[in-house]
Amino acid sequence: MSSERPCVIVTGSSGLLGNLTCRRLAEAGYEVFGFDRVGLPEPPKALQHVHDIECDITDYSSVQGAMQNVRGKTGGKLASVVHMAAYYDFSGEDSELYNTVTINGTDRLLNALEDFECEQFLFTSTMLVHAPCAVGERIREDDPLKAKWPYPQSKIETERLIREGHPNVRSVFLRVAGVYTDDGRQPTIVQQIKRIYEKDFQARFFPGDTDAGQAAVHLEDAVDAIVRTVERRDAIAPKTAILIGEEETLSYQTLQNLIGKQLHGKEWATMEIPKPVAKVGAAVSDVLQGGDAFIKPFMVAMADDHYALDISRAKELLGWEPKHSLSMTLPKMTEALKADPDKWYKQNGLER
Repeated sequence: MSSERPCVIVTGSSGLLGNLTCRRLAEAGYEVFGFDRVGLPEPPKALQHVHDIECDITDYSSVQGAMQNVRGKTGGKLASVVHMAAYYDFSGEDSELYNTVTINGTDRLLNALEDFECEQFLFTSTMLVHAPCAVGERIREDDPLKAKWPYPQSKIETERLIREGHPNVRSVFLRVAGVYTDDGRQPTIVQQIKRIYEKDFQARFFPGDTDAGQAAVHLEDAVDAIVRTVERRDAIAPKTAILIGEEETLSYQTLQNLIGKQLHGKEWATMEIPKPVAKVGAAVSDVLQGGDAFIKPFMVAMADDHYALDISRAKELLGWEPKHSLSMTLPKMTEALKADPDKWYKQNGLER
């Protein structure tokens, strides 16, 4: 089956970002091949022009088998490979899975693509590969890279692998901000809402500059950026990095006040506490919760980190600007929580 529609592979197709990307690419006129492992969450089902293909990128034979499957359906011609499959762990602990899944998995995929005519390799990276900036400044794509924990470090190493280990690949790197939805989903935002909703004493304290904040982007806007990148593949120079996020970066205190007003009808007073005290408190809390506490000691050192983005390149190369904003979406998140707390907690992977 050689399709007349341009063909795209999407890895990590069952994920939050991958699932919607498959749908939007199919709607935009592409034949989509979703790669993911067997198991939950399941990739999109019964969608016209979306084909689910079992692929474990940690296994060479699995990758080869999946690519042979695609070759038989495409004649070996691909418009793009949207590579999102990666390992992610919010504990801050290092893991061999960053090498096995993110770095070496990408290498396996690229090696299997050598016999294909592939117009673009799109890697979803993170804004966290950059060093944070000062409050009032903005990060640009050419600014220094400095990972502060294993997850962004794995993205830096994978970007380097693609650029240097596969120099002939027409690559593009989307460095995406924290992705949220109308229900929440972005872990730090969800946890902040949870603490204030439960009136947790930890919600009153912060071990850093409350004027600092981190850029975010709505799921729909992130997917729109991916689709636009695929559609403009001929016009984007190889090895281009593009930051994707909202220009408005809400400070921690602004978020506290907005969430407090929406949940309890008043601003949420927040006190700054010394980092050494916060580290001890985080360590004790983690022990008492059997290692399941969200706030880990390593996070305390990064409390002052500010990530505000200059998205000029996304505007110029993709014609992209976000249509949503976190400040306008927060009321939807908190209303969903108040309307059905059990459902909201479950959707966001929380326990009550």
